[in-house]
Amino acid sequence: MILVLSPAKALDYRTPPTLAEYSQPAFLEQSRILVDRLRCLSPAEIASLMKISDQLAVLNATRYAEWAEPFTPANAKQAVLAFNGDVYDGLDAASLSADDLHFAQARLRILSGLYGVLRPLDLMQPYRLEMGSRLVNERGRDLYAFWGDRITAAVDAAVRAAGASVLLNLASQEYFRALLPQQLSVPVVQPVFEDWSGGRFRVVSFFAKRARGLMARFVLVNRLTEVAALRDFDSDGYAYAGQPAGDGVLLFRRRR
Repeated sequence: MILVLSPAKALDYRTPPTLAEYSQPAFLEQSRILVDRLRCLSPAEIASLMKISDQLAVLNATRYAEWAEPFTPANAKQAVLAFNGDVYDGLDAASLSADDLHFAQARLRILSGLYGVLRPLDLMQPYRLEMGSRLVNERGRDLYAFWGDRITAAVDAAVRAAGASVLLNLASQEYFRALLPQQLSVPVVQPVFEDWSGGRFRVVSFFAKRARGLMARFVLVNRLTEVAALRDFDSDGYAYAGQPAGDGVLLFRRRR
């Protein structure tokens, strides 16, 4: 199987990488187009576009101004080691072995508003640009229009290269919208993580994000390739609860 994850807003460029090996993003020419567009925006316009504070807007304006090729370990970091949000807390990539990361390089793809698709070891310079941002560009009114079917084609190429039979969607709805499932050569499997809260089982965003990272780690460490093996996922107390909705949905529940 091939896994897709969302990126994270939080980044860690202070901790040294655990692996010297790296690769280059496939869509740097496209990223450069977006960076040139973003450089035209003032900090106030960035704050409005991304709905962030003035301080964060200035930080990201500086990032766009400093974004430069070539990407090297001196000015960039491997994507899976640079992202630092809830999903990546569950994944805990820094504790993965070199063999785990090599397996991830072939099987895991990170969807990105700026970089399109990243392999785990692709070098990445710091940025903030969510896929849902309504950044008007030469191809349309938002990033979905900008990327078109490029992301889908890249993910499907990974599916074919790995001989995978399924795409495991561990990304958020915002990022998965950048994929066109009807153009994929394999079906999509969608795990859903529910916690007992308020007298019922429901999706709790914080816990669900971390669970997606935990499942990604479970797949990578155990070298899973078949959907049936996902039923054994039991990290942090989650347990398989069936396929109530069909259509590739796998339900996992936890009572804390």
